[in-house]
Amino acid sequence: MNSSTPTSAFANTARVPARWRPDVERVLITQGRIRNRLRILAREIERDFIGSEMVVVSLLNGTVMLLADLVRCLSLPLRLDFIGVSSYGAGTESGELIFTKDLRLDVRGRDVLLVDDILDTGRTMTRVLERLTALGPRRIRTCVLLDKPSRRIKSIQADYVGFEIPDVFVVGYGLDFAERYRNLPFVGVLHPDIYSHKQTGTRRLSRLNPPEAMKISAL
Repeated sequence: MNSSTPTSAFANTARVPARWRPDVERVLITQGRIRNRLRILAREIERDFIGSEMVVVSLLNGTVMLLADLVRCLSLPLRLDFIGVSSYGAGTESGELIFTKDLRLDVRGRDVLLVDDILDTGRTMTRVLERLTALGPRRIRTCVLLDKPSRRIKSIQADYVGFEIPDVFVVGYGLDFAERYRNLPFVGVLHPDIYSHKQTGTRRLSRLNPPEAMKISAL
């Protein structure tokens, strides 16, 4: 389990596509690097879950792109279900955790792979694991695309990690700010003035359609 070391996301020279440059400071992880890393993670998962039909439980909404690419790399039999979690707070800080969707499948006595986009403070992962454990699965393993250990509050680590990243505000490949940027095919670093202006209630104009005032999905 987790035999390979998470890949560092620091070294990258890819240019931000022109239409995203007003909002994205730099590309942190390219689409190609993500694709290659997921193949490696899939091999690790297959080795650890061989002989079992696992239930993949994915956290909505940020895992959509990760989940689609990861399960296509897996050749094991699996079932798929989702848990909806929202964290509401001021600015980019996490607030109250609310479960918006529970599992449909029965995971009692089954092997579960919990998939999330990023492990940050660890509060969300901890709460979700508590909820899953109460359902009586045989075992639970966790898989995240990104790990930001410098922000950790809870003592928790993922079993399968794509990339370890510094303390920067990342968007793309499913990760959002104010429900925008999820469709970027890479992981990028958001310009600080985007989220700093959002917190103060002012608007930053760019060549993109400016985001409307809305709740912020905090990690």
